[in-house]
Amino acid sequence: MSFCFDYTVQFRDTDAAGVVYFANIISICHVGYEASLIESGIELKTFVGNSEFAVPITHVSADFLRPLYCGDRVKVELTPHAIDSCKFEIKHQILSTDPQVADRSLVLATATTKHVVIDPQTRKRRDFPESIVRWLAQWS
Repeated sequence: MSFCFDYTVQFRDTDAAGVVYFANIISICHVGYEASLIESGIELKTFVGNSEFAVPITHVSADFLRPLYCGDRVKVELTPHAIDSCKFEIKHQILSTDPQVADRSLVLATATTKHVVIDPQTRKRRDFPESIVRWLAQWS
């Protein structure tokens, strides 16, 4: 089951042309990633500040299918899945929720982020901690 959340495109998300600046698509997706962690019972303060593991992003890609404008209301849907015992990726879709659009599931953009779990002291890969295993099971 994917995690979904509603988002309103902010002025800060846009560029001088009035559309979402390309890099901000990833920021919007990351808001959803954080919300999905919280929804799974993971406290962000301990997730980010712990000494047992870190979860850096190793790859990002995005496709822009339609422009997103300041004030647009969208639904961000994310689906994570494990690649192996220490790597996972998240597929994101940004969907229109505009009542004026006939197809309310119109995909405006897609993105993929790949993550690896490491030991922060050695910087070497390590297996998923239990919290990531539970999070993957909940949203995959």
